[in-house]
Amino acid sequence: MKLNTKIKSGFVGLLSSAVIAFGGAAHAEYPEKPVDMTVLFGGTANTIAQLLSELMSNELGQPVIPVSRTGGGGAVGYSHVMSTAPDGYNIVWNSNSISTTHHTGRVPFDHTAFTPIARISTEIPVLAANSDKGWANLADLAAAVDSMDGKLKVGISGKGSFTHLTSAALFDAMGVGDKIAYISYGSGKAPVELLAGRIDAAIQWPGQFASYVETGDLNVLAVTGNERVAVLPDVPTAQEQGVDVNISMWRGLAAPAGTPADVVAKLQSAAETAVASDQFQRAAANIGFSPAFMKAEEFSALIEKDDAFYADLLSQLGMAK
Repeated sequence: MKLNTKIKSGFVGLLSSAVIAFGGAAHAEYPEKPVDMTVLFGGTANTIAQLLSELMSNELGQPVIPVSRTGGGGAVGYSHVMSTAPDGYNIVWNSNSISTTHHTGRVPFDHTAFTPIARISTEIPVLAANSDKGWANLADLAAAVDSMDGKLKVGISGKGSFTHLTSAALFDAMGVGDKIAYISYGSGKAPVELLAGRIDAAIQWPGQFASYVETGDLNVLAVTGNERVAVLPDVPTAQEQGVDVNISMWRGLAAPAGTPADVVAKLQSAAETAVASDQFQRAAANIGFSPAFMKAEEFSALIEKDDAFYADLLSQLGMAK
C-alpha cells in the first residue's frame, strides 16, 4: 500500500523534526554521566576540591568525583587530564602549578593545553617555624641563618613545586638563598615535619598552620603576598618587613583544550553557584582561603599573565629548564 503524497510528506517532516529535537535534547543534557575532577595536591587544595565537587554535583545533576592524582608538582594530574577527550567529563582542579610544572621541565605542554573554566579561590602562602626556635619574624630567622655553620632545612612539597618556588624567591630576596637546604616532605605534612624537628622552616597555606599557632607550637613569621591573611591577621607580610616578595596562588578549574563552549559555560555556571553558596563562604573563613570567582575569559587572561611572570621568576632563580 502506498501512502498519499501529502501524508507521506507530512510524516517525513514530523520524523525529521523529532530526530532534530531528540539530538538537540541529548546534547543539552550534559552532563549525562559523572564528571571526573583531577585533584593535584593534598592539604587545603584537596579540602576545597572535596567541597567544590559536592556543591557542583548539586547544580549539575550528576556527580563530580574528585580523584587524587598527585605527584611531580602537578605533572601527573595535568598529564592525565590533557590526554583525555575534550568532552567535559574530565576536568582538573588547577593552579599556578600549570606554569611551574611546564617551565621547570616536568611537562612538555603549557597552559594552552587546557581550556579555562573558572577561577575559584586564592591562597597566600605563609612561612612557619617551630616556636622552640624563638623566631618571631624574618629578621630573627635571617640572623639565625647567618650564625649557622650548616644550612637552614626548609621543607617543600617537592622540587620545582610552588612551595619550592615561593621559598626560593623569599630567601633569595632576604639574601640568604645560598644557605638553604630544601627537603621534600614525602608523605608527611609541614606542621608534623616542623614539630618533629626534621625541618627548620616551611612555607605552606595558612590553614595548615593556624591551629598550631593557637596552641603555641608554631610561629608564623611572614605572609608572602602583599596583604595579610584573615585567618592569621597579626602576621605581617614580607613586604612589611622590608623583603620585596609578592606571591600568591589561585586555584580554578580547566578542561582539555577544545572542550565545547556550551559545556564550559555549564561547568562555569555550576562553579559560580558553588562559590557563592553560604557553605563555601563559611569553609573559606574556617580553612583560610579567599573565594575569588572569575569567569573563563578573564581567567584565561590571568593565566597568560601569570605564566609570563613565573617563567621570568624561575629564570631569575635558575630553576627554569
